[in-house]
Amino acid sequence: MRFSRYLIRRILQLLPVILVVIVLNFVLLHLAPGDAALRLAGEDPNPAVLEAIRERYGLDLPLHQQLWIYLGRVARGDLGESLMARRSVIGIIGDRAGATILLAVTSLFLGSTLGIFLGTLLSARAGSRIDISSSVTAVVGYSIPVFWLGIMLILFFSIRLQWFPVSGMFTILGPRTGIPRLLDVGHHLILPVLTLMVASTAQYLRLARTSVLQVLNEDFIMTLKAVGFSRRAVLVKYALRNAALPIVSMLGLQLGIVLTGAVLTETVFSWPGLGRLVYEGIMNRDTPVIMGAFIIMSIAVALASLLTDLVYAALDPRVKY
Repeated sequence: MRFSRYLIRRILQLLPVILVVIVLNFVLLHLAPGDAALRLAGEDPNPAVLEAIRERYGLDLPLHQQLWIYLGRVARGDLGESLMARRSVIGIIGDRAGATILLAVTSLFLGSTLGIFLGTLLSARAGSRIDISSSVTAVVGYSIPVFWLGIMLILFFSIRLQWFPVSGMFTILGPRTGIPRLLDVGHHLILPVLTLMVASTAQYLRLARTSVLQVLNEDFIMTLKAVGFSRRAVLVKYALRNAALPIVSMLGLQLGIVLTGAVLTETVFSWPGLGRLVYEGIMNRDTPVIMGAFIIMSIAVALASLLTDLVYAALDPRVKY
């Protein structure tokens, strides 16, 4: 009962956040330069045709009326229709979401796992040369722009060495089913995942190192060492477990960072996901598509934050629902 009340309360707290995100995105997109009606009508359009397009899509209404109508549609689960593709935005997002989930989950899992592993090892060698050099490398890795790193990886591994495809998710004339298809997707996935992994690995490395090092200085760790526990058992079973809370807290925030980086990464690698969809929507001034993608991403980040809170409470008995 206590958990159910906590869960309902947290979900209700997320609703205003999502509403504010929708309103801000809607207002900013409609105040940005450009006219979707002109994009639809083509070059040198007839004024009557231009006015008819604005009237059909409600672009002739005041901004507050457009916002109110849009919020009503979203409340009913309707994200509108793409201005360019003339398809349901939900259908378009459904076609693209799988690619983004594959890219984001793979990069986040591998980046966090590698970062936590390296950070835990470095905490046992705090102050050594390898610790200092690794920390500096992590700062550099976290600071590298995602789009620049993606371009450099393409130039070196795809163009110079020709080890990986330049772009896309599939080989055009490649296998369509079975294990060969999965291998083809995996081959295309390596460079985009590596691009997103660099920042998350660096962040988790620094966080894990700091958290585990702090726990290693606690009195109970000294006691475990004194009674004869092995260094590995102390480090993995006790230090890392007690340092897990700040690491878990980072997962919810990291998903938002990964999704933001996915927009640039998918654009660089022409990966057919939500990030690429946002880029195409911006280039085509397709406001319903942009808004729909932003809403889905916002909900994903909000749910990840909720899940992080639940896991945090499960790991730490001092946290009460």
